[in-house]
Amino acid sequence: MRRISIALAGLVLVIAAVATATPAINSAVVITRVFNDCPGSTLSFVNNYPALISIDDQNVGCIGYANLHVWRFSTDGTTPAAFANGDAFKFSADLLLSGTGECEAGLQLSPWWSLLVDGRFNVRTTDGEIACFGGRLPFYSFTGAPHLLHYVKGSPIHLEIIYLPNGLSVGSPATIEYKLVYGGNPYTSGPLAFDEGNPAEDPPHGVWGMLSPAQAGGFVQFFVAQSGPQGAVHAEWANIGFEPLTIAVEPATWSTVKGMFR
Repeated sequence: MRRISIALAGLVLVIAAVATATPAINSAVVITRVFNDCPGSTLSFVNNYPALISIDDQNVGCIGYANLHVWRFSTDGTTPAAFANGDAFKFSADLLLSGTGECEAGLQLSPWWSLLVDGRFNVRTTDGEIACFGGRLPFYSFTGAPHLLHYVKGSPIHLEIIYLPNGLSVGSPATIEYKLVYGGNPYTSGPLAFDEGNPAEDPPHGVWGMLSPAQAGGFVQFFVAQSGPQGAVHAEWANIGFEPLTIAVEPATWSTVKGMFR
């Protein structure tokens, strides 16, 4: 019985350690020209994390599809932080889009197989659509009912993502909540459950969550062809916040560890 008690206590400590292993974010890195359909564009950026990250891109005559630029949370100011399926955290920013060109931009929580492109909390200037999609993210639209929101270029919008791993199981999948404040009014998706990932890819990536390793941050995708030969976009993320979250860890039970003593 004493051996079981010691093992049980050790297992609880292991579970707790995993639940509190979210990266210690202290900086951000900017990665430009992920899509580079206008390689001759005039591009500049400012990285004053957490006060402000801004990206400016101006077409100089290209007719390609898009330029995509991203930024990522970091623990060393050099490389993007890798988030595990079992981490718990929230992040946010005040987004402002302006300029003569068209784009979409916002926040990202990107899965391991598409770390720089997919998983978007997306604000689009062409039609004002605000939606969340791609990668592992459960779909949600703030432009659809009941919110019926449309973004207007030149106005600030506050975006926030909350990720909780919960039990990472079919009965307790990870959840994500999308929140925004626009025109002084708050809106939320409420917690949305992740579906099951590919069991054949676990290990190492996990199931029932965002999948490991993931990256988090922001993006702007400049629609070169829709913006004309001299179109330009300016995207800025101000008051960037990142916070690891403490999650309640259920104590281990006899059923959790009985297989260890067969």
